[in-house]
Parts: sequence; structure tokens; C-alpha cells
Amino acid sequence: MTHDSPPLSHSLLAGARALAQVQAGWSLTEALAEVPDELRPSAQALTFYAMRHWGRAIGLRSQLVQRVPPNETVYALIGLSLCLLDVAMEAEQNAPEAGAPLYTAHTLVDQSVQATQWQQSMMAFKGLVNAVLRRFQRERPTLVAALSDDQQARWNHQGWWVQALQKAYPEDWQRILTVDNTHPPLTLRVNTRRVTRQVVQDALTEKGLACSATGAAGLVLDVPRPIASLPGYAQGWWSVQDAGAQLAAPLLEVRDGMRVLDACAAPGGKAAHLLELADIELTALDVEPGRLARVEQNFERLGLRREGVTLVAADASRTQDWWDGKPFDAVLADVPCTASGIVRRHPDIRWLRRSKDIRKTVQLQREILDALWGVVAPGGKLLLVTCSIFPEEGEMLAKWFLARHTQAERLAAPGQLLPSEPSELDAAGHDGFFYALFSRRV
Repeated sequence: MTHDSPPLSHSLLAGARALAQVQAGWSLTEALAEVPDELRPSAQALTFYAMRHWGRAIGLRSQLVQRVPPNETVYALIGLSLCLLDVAMEAEQNAPEAGAPLYTAHTLVDQSVQATQWQQSMMAFKGLVNAVLRRFQRERPTLVAALSDDQQARWNHQGWWVQALQKAYPEDWQRILTVDNTHPPLTLRVNTRRVTRQVVQDALTEKGLACSATGAAGLVLDVPRPIASLPGYAQGWWSVQDAGAQLAAPLLEVRDGMRVLDACAAPGGKAAHLLELADIELTALDVEPGRLARVEQNFERLGLRREGVTLVAADASRTQDWWDGKPFDAVLADVPCTASGIVRRHPDIRWLRRSKDIRKTVQLQREILDALWGVVAPGGKLLLVTCSIFPEEGEMLAKWFLARHTQAERLAAPGQLLPSEPSELDAAGHDGFFYALFSRRV
């Protein structure tokens, strides 16, 4: 900890507040946005680690706290501190976990107890926090052993999620869950309208940042860095986009002059990619007006032409509210989903979702696809994309669509991509996505 770093107790308290908000249904992104600027980087590091180990923390905490304290932040603080104390004690005996925030056990206990003193409503729980953490120090082997049959603690996903993957992917479920708990790589998509991939790679190398090419226009950094500090950010040389997501725009094979719809456009990565590939007439649609501002900002930074680009705030399933009656040659339907394929980037998702959410999102997806099929021109294409690994939001959805729309013909597309780590064959690895491409018979 440098002299400019905030006290660990302050970061622990900020992190605990954010985790308590997640437990109340907030996304971690929303919760961290409420954290003061000076504490946000450290609170983010702590909470991301905690969310990737929250199943184990819950299991340990339930053994150590018999009566749940009426203060949600205190309860979250105990969970967060147990995560960190667990890895600290493990590191004292074995090699430390890669990417784990490491502190000494003494420091963690001291600073966790100190964190209760920064909020009036928490002061009465100082003794509880101290007693729980010291008991964990004494009894860790026994407490950990008691979790041996607890799937949630073993895999750090809710039990129903583990069971769903076991059913869908009997050969791959353990690998998927393991990948979910890793740190994702920082992958860039080069804006070939402005610069070549080699120019960006050379600029990164000159700054001492090693990277590898992936896909048609991607670069994956060996070690993630703050985005705005990378060469070419201000010049619009690249966007941050997972290697799996970079497959979307090229599948539509857009050409100059085509009329194209991105039906669920925010934050704009795929829409920008479409504009980088050809001079198209693009309509970028999103149901939330505030999110379209982010799309516009991305277009501006990337220096993409704005002639023929229309941003529309509307519900994709209500075509009567936004469609002018002129068919589209290509439609990108990156429909809302459970986001089960991107949990290594958003580790809170696995704790926010409920099993019933799959059924709800599938119904929404069907409504959107039904509506969008009506705006596809004869001979045109519709690309279904979800960042999910649940078959209900992937192959089962595609088969439902094909059976429902007799004019649809399914074309070659990747289908289900399961999350993967970087390897010799794949420099970036990628998140979990599903792709199905359809053409409308003339």
C-alpha cells in the first residue's frame, strides 16, 4: 500500500456496502458507481474477488454467524473479510492465487474491525466481526472441510446454476465453471477505418505492452491495463470487445449501401463494428435513451461517419413505434438474456440471477425475434446473438424460431461458444456466446 492509497478499512467498508447492495438486487456496476472516486479502484478489486468466491464465503459465514446481524453491511463485511482472510491464510501455506488481493491475516482482521468504526450503525458489531474472524483463523481447516459436499461453495455459483450446466454440458460443466472464476483478458478490436492492426500492435509494444493477434482485427494484451492509458484510445484506434463478440458483425457480411438495423445496440460495440466494415445506412435501436448516449460517444471517439446513422430509443418488439416500413437488408438481434456467458467479466451475475429468469428472458427474446423478422427484406439476414450459455437462450431458441417462421433458412454460424481461457491455439480465449444466422427466402 502506497502513501496515496486509501486505508484498507475504508476500502473494506466501501466494498461491503457495494456487496450489500448486490445482495439487495443491484448490479455490482451500479453499486460501485456509488463509491467515492478515491475508493472505487480498491473497492472494485475487493468486490470482484469476493464475487468470484462468494459461494465459499457464504458457506463459511453460515457456520460462523448463527444469528444474522440486522445490519446488511456488517453481514457483507464479514463475507468479504472471510474471502480475503481465507486466501491470505492459504497463501501462507501454499502459492498465492493469481490476481488475489493479498494482505497479512493480522492486517485483515485489524482493518476489518476498524471498518466497523467508520459508520455509526456498525459500531455495535465491532466485537462480532472480531470474534468471527479470529475464530476462522483458529478453526479454518475444520470449517473448510465442512464445505466439501457444498456445490455452491465448491464452484462459487448458485446450486441451480451448477445443476443446469451439469445437465446441458455433462462433459464440459466443470471447465465452464472454472473459466468463470478466472480473470478475463483485455481484448481490443482494431478500428480498421483508422489504422491497421500492426500499427496498434507496434504502438503497444513500444510502450512495453506485450500483445497477440486474435481473429480478424483483435489484439489481446498479456497483462490488462487501464483502458484510457493505452496508446490509440483518444485517437479511436480501437474498441474494447471480447473475441467472441467480435464475430457478430462480420457474420452479416454488410456491404456499402446496405440498410442495417442493430436492434439492441447499447453500448454500441457491435454497431461500431458494422460501421467500420462498410458504408451502411444504420439504425441503432435501444429501449433505454440514456444508453444511446454511450453509443453516440463511442461513435464519436472512433471517428465513424454519421451520415446515414440514426439512433432511436424504442422497444424493438414494438415495430409500430419506430419502423418506417422500409425493410432492412441485415438485422443484428443481440437480444436481452441472462448474460450467463459473461460472468467472468461480471461476477455478480451468478448471484443476481434466479432460475425463473431464464423463462422470462426466453419469452422476451421470442417477442423481439417475432417482431424483427417482420422488418427483414426478402433475401435479407437476421443474426440472433445472446451472451448466454443456457440452451434455452441458444440452440433451443434458434430451433423454435426456425419452426415458427417457414420463410427462414438457417445459415452457417458458430452456434454455441462456451467460455474459454487463452491457449496456444487461441490467444484471447472468449466469453460464452450463441450465434444463429437466418436468411429470409425470396
